[in-house]
Formats: sequence, structure tokens, C-alpha cells
Amino acid sequence: MRVKTMRAVACAGALLILGGCSLFSGKKPSNPPAPLVEFAQSLKVQPVWKQSIGSASIFAFSPAAADGSVYAAAADGTLARIDAANGTVAWRINAGMHLTGGAGSDGSTVAVAGEKGIVLAFDAQGKKRWQAQASSEILSAPAVGQGLVIVRSQDNRIAAYDAETGERRWTVLRTLPPLTLRSAPGILIVPQASFLSLPGGRLSALNLTNGGPWWEMAIGDPRGTTELERVADASGTPLIVGREVCAVAYQGRVGCFDAGSGVAHWVKPFSSDVGVGSDGRNVYAADERGAVSAFTLESGAVVWQNKQLANRVLTTPAVLEKAIVVGDFEGYIHFLSRQDGALIARIRADSSPVLPNPVVAGSNVIFQTKAGTLIAIATE
Repeated sequence: MRVKTMRAVACAGALLILGGCSLFSGKKPSNPPAPLVEFAQSLKVQPVWKQSIGSASIFAFSPAAADGSVYAAAADGTLARIDAANGTVAWRINAGMHLTGGAGSDGSTVAVAGEKGIVLAFDAQGKKRWQAQASSEILSAPAVGQGLVIVRSQDNRIAAYDAETGERRWTVLRTLPPLTLRSAPGILIVPQASFLSLPGGRLSALNLTNGGPWWEMAIGDPRGTTELERVADASGTPLIVGREVCAVAYQGRVGCFDAGSGVAHWVKPFSSDVGVGSDGRNVYAADERGAVSAFTLESGAVVWQNKQLANRVLTTPAVLEKAIVVGDFEGYIHFLSRQDGALIARIRADSSPVLPNPVVAGSNVIFQTKAGTLIAIATE
């Protein structure tokens, strides 16, 4: 779970010295959160199913959806495959160690990050295939696709492993800024390339064959006289929308870039520590102060902005039918109109913070909470 961002940065600085703070500690935001406003609920929403997966502890676990199933993990080592439509548990295992990140899956391989930088891979039936040792702790969910499992460890080393055998295919070391958020930026795999959000505000495209760089763009904008003021990390998981890849950074910008060349299509000043969503027409982002904005995919023009969820520590926006959906630090899940951003529905998963990365599977949006609730919600 993310605490209020500036507190998270302070924790990141302390982490370099003490190793004790975490961006996912689940504490309340330091600025007063906006009270929940009353509104006429115009969209009917309902929980389709719920499962308890186990506590996330200090980490930011996220579900993965593939081939009609949802894969989810917890800090105690739990890993489960669940039917995305009805919530039936196909299998539930213990990975044999505490986990720090996951899950990632392409429907054939399921990968999670274990303690002390261990990468674990299982098949779709929950049978362990292999484990490998990364260079340091892994907080982000492994990315799985195109026959590879790709992870980024906290020392900013990116490593790719063969999904079947665990053999390391390549590794790339990127420069690590003096101070970064202790966060879990994601990796997106597409045919021939992987896109990564990196510390220092970089959006990077790597060749899947050998890890060689295709291009790299700055979406963060480090400024200020101190290292704390200059933290500008890319956030969330990059998002492919047609021929564009869209991303956002803390103390930086939000924008969309040509996926092949990295040429900026548009960029706007913005600050967020979660990713972006899109419906193919607009790009949706929640900033560090809790304002949700819609930008046109074509030009980045602001379509609407909703500030009613200020300081409620929002998740990456998900798109479901007519709504933009975000979770908050008290377990509430808010539905905003795609047309104008107005609040149109609300539901509560539990009383704990909603973790940053929901997934859409079929007609359901699926969130995971810090306490371990996995909830699938549909609209009517």
C-alpha cells in the first residue's frame, strides 16, 4: 500500500540508511482525506465474488488475469488460481517461502517474487517449474510473456529468464538515482519488446531477444536543490494503446509516446505514483493529491477532472463499461462517469487499503486489498 507520497519519499530516504520504511506500510495519508460525499448513485454495481488470498503485509501485490483465470499471491507464500467469472478456486498452494511481489502470468506460466530476490515460476496447474536468484529484492510483479519472465530488482537490474527452464537469457543494469521511491513500477511485455517504468523518471523500451535498448525517454523531471526534491520516478506499468505507449511519473509528466520510436505524442506536467488507464479514446490518471483526470489520447487535452477524492490515496484507474474505477486507502472502490468524471457508484471491499493495480477480466474489475480480500465487481 502507498502512504501519502511525500511521506513515502521520506521513508525511501530512511530506507537507504535504516532499511525500515516502506511505501506499502498502509498508514493513513498525512494530509486529511476528503470525506466521502453523498451523491445519487446512477450506476448499479455488485460484487460478483470475493476470496481471501492473505495479507500483503508491507508489499504491493497485484492480481494477474489470463485465459479466464485470475492469479493472486500474498506475503505468507500463498499463490492461487481463481476462475475470473465466478470466483471458484482452481488451486491454492504455498510457494514455500515468503513473497514480496506478484503475481504475473500469461496463462501458461505463473511467476512471483520470493524473499531475498528469488524468482519462482509455476505452471498453470500450480506445479513448480523452477526458481532463480535475482541480484536483490524484487517488489514489482514479474512480467510474463513471449516465453520470458522479466523482473526488475531494487538495484535497478532487469533480468529475463526462460519461462520453461528458468535459464537466464539476459540482464541489463540501469543507473540507480541516489534516492528513489520504494515502489513497484511495472513491466509490460509485447511482441519483440518490453516497456519498463524506471527510477529517475525513465520510460525504457528493451529488445526481448537480448535486452538491448530500443529507446528511452524521460517522463520524470528531477528538479530542486536536494536529492529529496529531485525524486522523479516513473510509476505504475506502461500501457499500450494502439501504437502508443502511455506512462506517468512522480514529480514529472503524463504522456503518450510512439511505441516504436519513443517520439513523444504529447506530454503534460503531472505527478502520480500509480499508473494510467485508457479506453482507447482517453487516458485516465490519478495524481498524488487524489484528483482523477481524463486526457484525450489524441492530444492530451484535459476532458475532465474530479477532485472529490482528494488525499484518499487512489489506485491506478481501471476502465469498466461506462465507468472509471479507483480504490482508496479505506477499502472503498469508486466509480466515475467516463463522460464527465462525476461519481456514479461506490462499493467497499473491506476496511483496509486497496492495492494499486486492479485488473479487468471479462466483464469484471478485480481489486486486491492489503488485508487480503480479492473482489470482482461488475456493473449492470
